[in-house]
Amino acid sequence: MKYPRELIAKVKQRSAGFKLEGLNEGEGPKHPQLMIIGEAPGRDEIVSHIPFHGASGKELMKSLASIGLSREDIYITSVVRSRPYSVKNVFSKKENKEVVKYPNRKPTKKEILAHAPFVDYEINYVKPKVIVTLGGTSIERLLGPGHIISKEHGKVFENTPILQLNKEENGYVWSKEKYTVILEYHPAAIFYNRKITDDVKQDWLAIKPYLKQNKN
Repeated sequence: MKYPRELIAKVKQRSAGFKLEGLNEGEGPKHPQLMIIGEAPGRDEIVSHIPFHGASGKELMKSLASIGLSREDIYITSVVRSRPYSVKNVFSKKENKEVVKYPNRKPTKKEILAHAPFVDYEINYVKPKVIVTLGGTSIERLLGPGHIISKEHGKVFENTPILQLNKEENGYVWSKEKYTVILEYHPAAIFYNRKITDDVKQDWLAIKPYLKQNKN
């Protein structure tokens, strides 16, 4: 997707002063079977300009394949479209000196709010039948705080409103439109906790009935 220039200008202005790198646009067809919303692009995605291009992307493609879908069947975006990074001074044994590193990090609530116009624009454009959130950050953006992914993974919210930017563009209100929202672990979570592997498989299989009943 190509964002309108005025939308990009607005988000860049709202993001001024934040440690954010680059700008990746969402990707996928209009009216897809699934709209997937992640957290933010990482270093690999900023270089390639392909959403979920790195290791976590490979895990996501496995999950999609398990329910008969591919990247071409879905629309992928994230709550922040730039890479959030931190600045750290670390000692490099290879170079035998202190160097500056710029690792990925979780986006802040202010950064998520700054990029809210992108998410709202994409949802309005794509008009998804089913939205799959990947990880806690995207859950909170759509459904508000208080959700714990380790307890609610695989949970389905049918016919539910979602949060969107208010008229003042300084906070959120509940949408008039309603959606089916399915909560899933972020694909990268499996790298840190192999015990959830079976849960991830079962959670994605539970999406299949919603694909069948929502076919065009």
